[in-house]
Amino acid sequence: MTGTRSPDNPKEWLSRAKSSLALARAVTPEIFYEDGCFQAQQAAEKAIKAVFVRQGMRHPYTHDINALLSVIADARITIPEPVWAAVALTTYASAARYPGSGSPVTKEEYREALTLANAVIQWAESLI
Repeated sequence: MTGTRSPDNPKEWLSRAKSSLALARAVTPEIFYEDGCFQAQQAAEKAIKAVFVRQGMRHPYTHDINALLSVIADARITIPEPVWAAVALTTYASAARYPGSGSPVTKEEYREALTLANAVIQWAESLI
């Protein structure tokens, strides 16, 4: 992908979110579902941060989807329920990526992570 790569450009953040979602969808038999879910979490996080940039707000440096969405909600930006549901992706931000850090992610959980990340990206796109 090309672009200015400026952290002040919400479209750049959204492009990065879409790139992470594409990586999440690229799971093959050699790739753990946990790793796909991590990329889905990253996609949602970057899309949310695109909204921060679009609104001229500084985003907290966190991977916690609930914390990020709460700041946006406090700024009186409407967040639909499917986007709030993406709070569940936070669990994939770190612990799920390492051996022994919980139960393996199922195919159904992986598919749900993709659905949640996609909902966040669509919402962010509608605001940008």
